[in-house]
Amino acid sequence: MELVETLIEDARWDGLGLARLAERAARAALAGVGLSGEGFAIGLMGCDDARIAVLNADFRGKPQPTNVLSWPSEERGAEFAGEAPDLPEPGAADDPESLGDIAIAWETCAAEAEAQGKPMGEHVTHLIVHGVLHLLGYDHIEDEDAALMEGLEVRILASLGVSDPY
Repeated sequence: MELVETLIEDARWDGLGLARLAERAARAALAGVGLSGEGFAIGLMGCDDARIAVLNADFRGKPQPTNVLSWPSEERGAEFAGEAPDLPEPGAADDPESLGDIAIAWETCAAEAEAQGKPMGEHVTHLIVHGVLHLLGYDHIEDEDAALMEGLEVRILASLGVSDPY
């Protein structure tokens, strides 16, 4: 069963194979924290900078584009800085537990990949892993949380053959 339901609003994402890439990245992210991809659902929107700027303004009060946004279906943060959050329980195959939604913007991602000298697919894979970890309650506001999240990202990406983004 499909873990990630992908909505393409900008056709450039089709050329990158966003749906396939997102499925692989999301499954790796869940496996990286000890969860199976079964019994969960994630929504992903591949959009452009104009669309994500509106979302960023509406939800974060920042009226400019960003690379990725995530909306967890519920609060899952850890009780103490540097601790892993409690993991959600999977739903049934015919009624999966929604982890939340992610939006990713083409122009910002492409510009970042180019500036960092990375293949677009690898950069987007990193951002999807990052977004899925946010859906699971990981964050990077406190230094201890950032170290935990970044360490997880590096290990998950390595499992996919993607080099350390940091």
